[in-house]
Amino acid sequence: MAFGRLPRKSSAPPMSEINMTPLIDVMLVLLVIFMLAAPLLSSRLSINLPQAQAAKPAAVPEVLSVAIDPAGRLYLNDQPHTLTTLTEALRDKAQTLPETEVQLRADRTVPYGQVLSLMGAIQQAGLARVGLVAQP
Repeated sequence: MAFGRLPRKSSAPPMSEINMTPLIDVMLVLLVIFMLAAPLLSSRLSINLPQAQAAKPAAVPEVLSVAIDPAGRLYLNDQPHTLTTLTEALRDKAQTLPETEVQLRADRTVPYGQVLSLMGAIQQAGLARVGLVAQP
């Protein structure tokens, strides 16, 4: 019997491809973060909305956002308006798309009478679908 060394296998050659799994994981996490952050950036007005429990609204073709802040200033899609210019803009929209829904966001400190007069102006402009927005 001869004593000697056993032959060793050569080590594996270095891998020349990039491992894509960690890159894909990071990209999916970033995608989820941006999907969650995008709706939070849609409204820039700080309005203290009342809380309510209700069902989610059904999808509609066009939605307008009307807001009234604690000082009584009116906004249409985050753009400041007076009551007359707001009514004119809503009347123009009602003539082109009568099925447009108006989502009314009013601060909880705004008097009830101002909210009702704003709702009346919206309905007089020709838009019958008015929804009140509240925090879930």
